[in-house]
Amino acid sequence: MGKSRQAEHAALIDWLLAQVQQHAIDAVLIAGDIFDTGTPPSYARELYSTLVVRLHAAGTGLLLLGGNHDSVATLRESSALIELLSARVVPSIQTPAEQLRVLPLRGTSQPGCIVCAVPFIRARDVVKTEFGQSAEDRQLQLLGAIKAYYHATFDAACALQTQLQKETGRRVPILGTGHLTTVGASSSESVREIYVGTLDAFPTSEFPPLDYLALGHIHKPQKVGGKEHIRYSGSPIYLSFDETSQTKQMLLVDLNETGLQSVTELEIPTFQRLMTLRGDIETLETQLPIITSETPAGHTVWMEITVATDDYLPDLPARIQSMTEGLPVEVLRIRRDRGQAVAQLFDGSGATLDELDPHDVFARRLAQETDMQEGMRESLTTRYRQMVTTPTEGEQ
Repeated sequence: MGKSRQAEHAALIDWLLAQVQQHAIDAVLIAGDIFDTGTPPSYARELYSTLVVRLHAAGTGLLLLGGNHDSVATLRESSALIELLSARVVPSIQTPAEQLRVLPLRGTSQPGCIVCAVPFIRARDVVKTEFGQSAEDRQLQLLGAIKAYYHATFDAACALQTQLQKETGRRVPILGTGHLTTVGASSSESVREIYVGTLDAFPTSEFPPLDYLALGHIHKPQKVGGKEHIRYSGSPIYLSFDETSQTKQMLLVDLNETGLQSVTELEIPTFQRLMTLRGDIETLETQLPIITSETPAGHTVWMEITVATDDYLPDLPARIQSMTEGLPVEVLRIRRDRGQAVAQLFDGSGATLDELDPHDVFARRLAQETDMQEGMRESLTTRYRQMVTTPTEGEQ
C-alpha cells in the first residue's frame, strides 16, 4: 500500500542478532521469500547484505532458501560471495545430493545437522506437460514429483548420516525445509497461491521421516497437523491487516543425536503497529481516540477501517480523515460493509429473480438508498439503463 517496511526490517535484524547472542544459536535458517519481489530495491539488498555480514561476525551459520517470491537469478548472483561469509544460498532445486547442507556447531567444524535444503519447487523444474493432460492430471503429476524429490533427497541425507556416524561416532540429525502449502495449513490475505487448481496442498503424510521440517510460504505461525516437528514459523512482520491477530515469532529448534528435543517460540516485537477497526460512523468516532491513546509517543498506527453502514456516503473518505485529524493514525484502506442491504433486497417481497428483469432488480436495490438525493437517483438510473441497453442494440 505504498508504505516502506525498511525500518521494520532493520529493527528485526537487530532483534534477531540479540537472540543469536543470547541463545548461542549455531545457525539461522530462512525457508524462502527472502525478498517480496524478484527485483528488490537497493535498500532491501543492503539489508540482506547486512544480515549476512552480522551473522558471520557473530560466528553463526546462515542457510537461505529461495521462495516463490524470490528471483533465482537475484539470489544466485551473490551466492559465491556470501559463501565466504558462512552463508549458503539455495535459489532453486538441483540434484538431491547437491541439496544437502551440513550445518556445523557454533565455533567448531563438528556437524550439527544435515539439511535437506529444498527451496520452492517450480513445476517446470520437475514435470513436463504432456499433450491432452487435464489440469487435475498435471496437478497430481506435480505432487508426485515433489514427493519423489523429497524422498530422493532424504535418501541421500541418510547415506551421508551413515558416513558421518562412522567418522564422528554419533548420529547427526536430519532437518528438512520446504516452501509450499501443506494440507491443513491456514493462510492469510497476503499469501500468493503457488499452484493453480484444487490439489494445491501437499499431503503431510508424504514427507519423509525427518527429525524436523522447517516450512516457509504460509505467513501464519503454526504446527502442521498438530505435529511438533513440522512447522511454519510464519512471516516475521505483519504483511496484511488480517494478520494483526497473530503473534509473530521465530522458532528456536533444539536438535541432538537422538532427534528433536524442543521447539521454543520466540515472540517478535511489533515494530510497526497495524490495526483494523470496524463499526458505524458513531462507533468509529468514539473508538478511534480510545484505541490510539495506547500508541507510544512518536509512533503512528497504520489502520484499515471498515464502515458498517448501508447508507450511501459519498463523503466517507473526508469524514474518516476528519475523525483521525490530530490522532497518531494513518488510514491505509477504507472498506464499506454493505452486506445488510444486499441480504434484505428481496425480503418480504415474494418476488423471485425469474419474475424480475434487470431494471426491476436495479430499481429495488436503489430503493434501499433512502438518503440518496433524487438527482443522483435519476442519474444512476439513466446510466444503468444505457449500460444495459447499449450492448443489446449493438448486437441487433
